[in-house]
Amino acid sequence: MKTVKFVVDDKKQREFAAAVRKNVNAYFTDNNISPKGDATIVIQSVTMLSLYLVPFMVLLFVPMGAWPAFLLVVLMGIGMAGVGMCIMHDAVHSSYSKAEKINKFLSFFSMFLLGSSVFTWKIQHNILHHTYTNIDGHDHDIDSKGPIRLSDHVPVKPIHRFQYLHAFFFYGLMSFSKLMSDFRQMREYTREGFSKRYNINPTTAYIRMVVAKIGYLALFIGLPVWLTPFSGWQIFSAFMIMHWTGGFIMSTIFQMAHIVEGASQYELAESGVVPTDWAVHQLYTTSDFARGNQFLNWYVGGLNFQIEHHLFPNISHVHYQKIAPIVERTAQEYGLFYNLKPTLSSAFWSHVRRLKQLGGVPV
Repeated sequence: MKTVKFVVDDKKQREFAAAVRKNVNAYFTDNNISPKGDATIVIQSVTMLSLYLVPFMVLLFVPMGAWPAFLLVVLMGIGMAGVGMCIMHDAVHSSYSKAEKINKFLSFFSMFLLGSSVFTWKIQHNILHHTYTNIDGHDHDIDSKGPIRLSDHVPVKPIHRFQYLHAFFFYGLMSFSKLMSDFRQMREYTREGFSKRYNINPTTAYIRMVVAKIGYLALFIGLPVWLTPFSGWQIFSAFMIMHWTGGFIMSTIFQMAHIVEGASQYELAESGVVPTDWAVHQLYTTSDFARGNQFLNWYVGGLNFQIEHHLFPNISHVHYQKIAPIVERTAQEYGLFYNLKPTLSSAFWSHVRRLKQLGGVPV
């Protein structure tokens, strides 16, 4: 992988980076509060785990027909997405708690419930996505994925023309795909030196991942086969519906933060230099949306405050609504663009228009 350097001569950009850190840190100091999670995140976590696991327990032990089971499986998918956005995301960023042991436990526990790997997520998300946001070839979140084109810097194919319609179906396959792709990603990241860089034994990590996935499948497929009267194909269909629901919610929320109008994308020059300050790069490649929607703020774990999250990934999402005006005001003071979509619907339709553009359809 080519080395990327953020180099800028613009004094104002460097001053913004220092000022926004100073202003946000002052908020926590002046109010004598920790930037990590508080009691509200615990209540939120219990709620999301209940949304996910209580319907599962009912499915296992209460006789019912196919339609009530279907509704419970959809509810599980909604809870599964909540676990990913509200617990896993903060824990893996070490922002859930001041106690790193709690962060590590919740990282592995929540990832187990998602059927995925902490190691591969940390590399793809914490390191590559957060460092090289929207840079083609470095941020794997904008890699072309079969029938979906998310980068301006890859060829347009005929199948991309209608991606603004079919992309959402494939978004739903995100979490199920991750269940399988973790093996490939672990091999790739080990080959690229990430295991060595972070002092991780790849053999041990691989064995742990295999054991965790076997345990996950035994729990969510094996137990229903053993304890319920549903057929094998019904149980597998329910498993897929759960994953599709959760994957659709998580992927759509992530996309509305980066693949929208006003969010820049970059093709790396041969020199490997990005001509902006890193903090300004995060400002230009991310978007906030629906900041006043209290239910959305709660359910998606603050992922609608993506600008604040990218600038301060080690701050828990429970604080984003308070620090967002500080970040926006600081950006305005330095004449920098702050990408805010006022509502959920405006962000959604901005994403649809962006999909059309990326598919070669005039908007």
